[in-house]
Amino acid sequence: MTAKRLLLLGPPGAGKGTQAANLIKLLGIPQISTGDMLREAVASGTPLGLSAKAQMDAGQLVSDEIVIGIARDRLLKDDAKRGFILDGFPRTVVQAEALDELLEQSGVSLELCVSLTVDEEELVERLLKRAEIEGRSDDNEETIRTRMSEYRAKTEPLTRYYDKKGTLREVNGLGLVHEVADRVEKAIGGRP
Repeated sequence: MTAKRLLLLGPPGAGKGTQAANLIKLLGIPQISTGDMLREAVASGTPLGLSAKAQMDAGQLVSDEIVIGIARDRLLKDDAKRGFILDGFPRTVVQAEALDELLEQSGVSLELCVSLTVDEEELVERLLKRAEIEGRSDDNEETIRTRMSEYRAKTEPLTRYYDKKGTLREVNGLGLVHEVADRVEKAIGGRP
């Protein structure tokens, strides 16, 4: 059986967005990313969106409470009922526990956490190349390494969280896009 309620996990530059795009086509389910959820909530002017905007405008990270509320609103939409690919949420164990509660209230659970693993030096190289191609002057080696450190401290513990639940599948994120896609498809149970 092919899993359809998925979390893609991995450090910046691991290829989550690329692999999510492949899974969207393969499974016909939406990608739900934190950035998209926040932008949609802000644009819609929802109370949570307005709170998120105020925090972002003040240069703060959006609180767990707001991110969880926005995720709850998004996961309750009709297109997510057949499945979803989470990208960027949850970012912390607190958010993962809230996600479990939310899904349980809906009578479902997260089926699989696919963690893309890539050597940090390779990631730094990838992100520096991407920054050069896309003209991202804010992506220099120092900021990239800071993001990696932040990922290790706050998000990497999710691999242990999902491993304990028996839903973690680690996938080697090195190689050509189609090679990684084949590994991800195998991890989720193959093509539907």
